[in-house]
Amino acid sequence: MRTIGKEELKELYEKDFPLWVEKNLELLREKAYDLVDWENLLEEIEDMAKAELRACRSHLAVILEHLYKWDHFRELTRAGEEKGGRSWIKSVERARERLELIFEDAPSLRKKLPDELSKAWKEARIRLLEWLDEIGEDSDKYHIPEKCPYTYEEAMTRDLRKEI
Repeated sequence: MRTIGKEELKELYEKDFPLWVEKNLELLREKAYDLVDWENLLEEIEDMAKAELRACRSHLAVILEHLYKWDHFRELTRAGEEKGGRSWIKSVERARERLELIFEDAPSLRKKLPDELSKAWKEARIRLLEWLDEIGEDSDKYHIPEKCPYTYEEAMTRDLRKEI
């Protein structure tokens, strides 16, 4: 490996990220710790953990969005969609399954996700407002609460199939 200077390595971070990763891996494998771009490497490691949590939060937002649709909008469906929102039930179930898969690989996220409920609701609320606009409803006439109307437990365990 050609020795790379710290400043050159920092420039690679902005110009060619995959090569930056490759070079840092080489340095770590060779135990050339003094040459590693630690500042950016630590930031990337932190971002990786945040990305996993964001993915979980996104799945939780889907669950919350479709629970709310099920509870409040079963009669409002787009042309061609079935009444009653049975697809929302499937969506909730699939999002839960995806979360379980993530939890198998990263069990610590199971403990962190309940703390993300309010952020997930904010995302779900935006999706709900966009959906109302898409189906031609005036989203301003619907009061979708700012605060999440569901508990984490309810979001993860409520069985909508029993409500059909």
